[in-house]
Amino acid sequence: MIIGERLRELREQKKLMQSDISSTTGLLPGYISRVENGHTTPSVATLEKWAKGLGITLYQLMYDGEAPPKPDMLFLLHSHNGDWGSKNSEVKYLRKLIRSLARMTERDRNALLGLTLKLAVRETK
Repeated sequence: MIIGERLRELREQKKLMQSDISSTTGLLPGYISRVENGHTTPSVATLEKWAKGLGITLYQLMYDGEAPPKPDMLFLLHSHNGDWGSKNSEVKYLRKLIRSLARMTERDRNALLGLTLKLAVRETK
């Protein structure tokens, strides 16, 4: 996928002019034209502005599948307000845990899960 073509396609689908994107993002009209015509590649920060200007999420700029992608489990945990896993430090911990679990054998993961379940039951009594 060429990002400039994708940006133009999304803008035209929403029936927006380059000037509309310029006014909502603060990007210069000439720059918008250069990106859409493939003469320059925007940074991720610029793509975030562009996505907001189009009223879509950043992943929608890159993803053109029929159905939306399945959400990442960490995203789901991170999106709950007040629940464990909603703070950045907890998300970092979960990522570290996932990396560790990926390096373990299935047998070791099952043993760890069994221990965790026993500890959780003991804590609730």
